[in-house]
Amino acid sequence: MQLITILGIAVAIAGVAFALQNNVPVTVTFLLWRFDSSLAMVLLLALAVGAIIVALVSTPRALRQQWLLSRQRSEIAALKATEAELEKKLSTVERQNKTGSSTRG
Repeated sequence: MQLITILGIAVAIAGVAFALQNNVPVTVTFLLWRFDSSLAMVLLLALAVGAIIVALVSTPRALRQQWLLSRQRSEIAALKATEAELEKKLSTVERQNKTGSSTRG
């Protein structure tokens, strides 16, 4: 937990240093939209938009994997229950077999 806190503080310090060093005003024009801000803000905004796009693209795959994992876990549980039931039946049959062979002999 302390390592995560230290890493968070280091990233925050790096972000502040980045913003202080890149405070040049820039104009971003895209189609009919125009945005005036500092270079740091534009770059951080582009980074945030990229992170959102990655999250949106990777979410369906992650959900599919979780669904598959859940399905496999329930299937394993059912197979273990079946195994336990079969082992119980086997021990019962073996017990009956032993008592049947001892009474014959």
